[in-house]
Amino acid sequence: MAAGWHWGSGEGLLGLDDPEEWDSAFERGEDHLGTAAIGLAFNCPLEEASPRIVRAMRLPDAAQRGFAFTAAGTAARLNGELTPELYAALRAEGPGRKSIAVNAIADTLDYVPFRQLPLWLKWWTLVSKVRDKLETWRLEATYAVSDGWKALRRRR
Repeated sequence: MAAGWHWGSGEGLLGLDDPEEWDSAFERGEDHLGTAAIGLAFNCPLEEASPRIVRAMRLPDAAQRGFAFTAAGTAARLNGELTPELYAALRAEGPGRKSIAVNAIADTLDYVPFRQLPLWLKWWTLVSKVRDKLETWRLEATYAVSDGWKALRRRR
């Protein structure tokens, strides 16, 4: 174990740059594997970090799974692309607003060129923009009606 990596407390794991160390910790059942996956995203080539991030996305601890999805978003930010297995893991989790993957998908949409996105993510982009526009129109109409009622009550 490297001196800077403390699996029990999670200290120093954002600096993890050794995929084999992550694999060993996974086999030992260590805590903070999601945190360490962020470290891999920062410090390793995408091809090396990707399978470990995907494995961390399946951890039983919800907080560590959340960190794994943060690692996927970090990988998208730093590399401007994701691997097919990371796209598959994001798709399996789902792009909905209540999904644990929502921020990772948002980072992917912000930092990966549209032409490189898989078809399902391009479709999700279109659907989410249409939903947002419809919600905006609904709120504007609601506010207009509310303001109209207030103006009518003041006239009385």
